[in-house]
Amino acid sequence: MNNVTRRNVLLSASTLATVAAIAGAPSLTFAAAPKQYFQSPGFYRMALGDLEITALLDGTLPLPLPEMYRDVAAEDAAQLLHEAYRDIPTDTSVNAFLVNDGERLILIDTGTGHYLGNEVGHLMSNLEASGYTASQIDDVILTHVHTDHSGGLARDGKALFENATIHVPRRELDFWVETPADARPEALNAQLFKEAEECLRPYLQRGRVKTFQDNEEVIAGVRSILRPGHTPGHSSIVVESGGRKLVFWGDITHGDIVQFEQPDVTIEFDVDRAMAVRSRKQAFVEAVREGYLVAGAHIAFPGIGNVLQEKGHFIWMPINYSDGEGGVIK
Repeated sequence: MNNVTRRNVLLSASTLATVAAIAGAPSLTFAAAPKQYFQSPGFYRMALGDLEITALLDGTLPLPLPEMYRDVAAEDAAQLLHEAYRDIPTDTSVNAFLVNDGERLILIDTGTGHYLGNEVGHLMSNLEASGYTASQIDDVILTHVHTDHSGGLARDGKALFENATIHVPRRELDFWVETPADARPEALNAQLFKEAEECLRPYLQRGRVKTFQDNEEVIAGVRSILRPGHTPGHSSIVVESGGRKLVFWGDITHGDIVQFEQPDVTIEFDVDRAMAVRSRKQAFVEAVREGYLVAGAHIAFPGIGNVLQEKGHFIWMPINYSDGEGGVIK
């Protein structure tokens, strides 16, 4: 096409567009794209030496944390959250973790199941999105038996991890399942005992529950640290590989702001608040001293990172995100 012809075509197109606009002809417009109200699947995978670690999100709960914390004025807790740009209520993660050592698939905590509403209870779908199924789980280890950690074990009286052995701290089973009703602390919600029994019953009936003692190896290559206070047998779980160490904290903290800034702050769910504070301080100091990774059940997903100390208070440092190319933290 020569320059004259091209110029004529362009002029003609321009003229037609102008005429169409003057005549009120419909223009070529597109409807606004509708908003999409969903996230990507909630899992994050990393390597720890020869171990594959997968963080699994059960969901997030908008919690009025200043009202739930104890041993701090609600307005002071709210100020700490606002200074960290956190909204109130604060979206609080419920995390579980999967360890694949090449021989066994080990799930640490099971999320809330159907007990706490539709905002959570997504562990099974995120487990499948991560490439695994419930039937592949060999062992489930509970840090403690609160419903947001054991609620995903069963539904309608049926065990959901059909091939798994459930490992529970001996103190937890004694307290939540075997304590007679008239001997339970009056301050604790009776519903917690009912839910604990419901979740564990299908496995107890099949002889698939094993208990572990304080600071004992749970299964080969996985050991426990008794961190009591939040519950009587609350325990952290430890794995090591390739010279690296990861401690699954359980409920050492609820959130990653207030209790790091002020470790003496407790929460309404603590069975023994003074002991929970001692356990938290021990966990913080050890994590700083040894420099190992920790994984928190209620720290913003994926809940994995390090603890730093600065001028008398502690700071949460999330793990640096990696897309997994070549593995992470080998």
